[in-house]
Amino acid sequence: MFRQSFCGSSTSKAHACTGRVSGSRTFIYPFFTRGRPFPLQLLFFGTLFCIYNGFLQGYYLIYCAEYPTDWCTDIRFTSGLLLFLLGMGINIHSDLLLRQLRKPGEVTYKIPQGGLFTYVSGANYFGEIVEWFGFAIATWSLPAFTFAFFTLCCIGPRAYHHHRYYLKTFTDYPKSRKALIPFVF
Repeated sequence: MFRQSFCGSSTSKAHACTGRVSGSRTFIYPFFTRGRPFPLQLLFFGTLFCIYNGFLQGYYLIYCAEYPTDWCTDIRFTSGLLLFLLGMGINIHSDLLLRQLRKPGEVTYKIPQGGLFTYVSGANYFGEIVEWFGFAIATWSLPAFTFAFFTLCCIGPRAYHHHRYYLKTFTDYPKSRKALIPFVF
């Protein structure tokens, strides 16, 4: 294994992916949401988690990861990057659809329509899980796989509970729609 320099390496590409998503989720998304106020306690713990996770991912990629010079052409990197970009696209599109459900001042729940919401109740969650498993494959690192696994463990049940809530609340909710994974679960 050849340790590449930070600038211009696969490691810097992985940092760019992480920074793009974290920056969008942290600084852009909150300004476009509508509805109920957000509890400060969740904001605090979410920020704490993001700082800790960012430190672990960054430390590993900067100081521990070793990639061969041809890592950018390795099937793990290219397939992981494509999966990451696909998940990010699903996530951003699903968030856009969710934001458009409510008019300013509205707080009532509505049935999400379009995109992957045609197939699953938690399209945004599905996108985020795909995104982070793509990142884990692209970086081929234990911290990234751990984060992807815990993302699945935290967000997966949320999608399931949202799905149950929608089925109970809306009599016209599509019965063929799954909770998280299209056509499966």
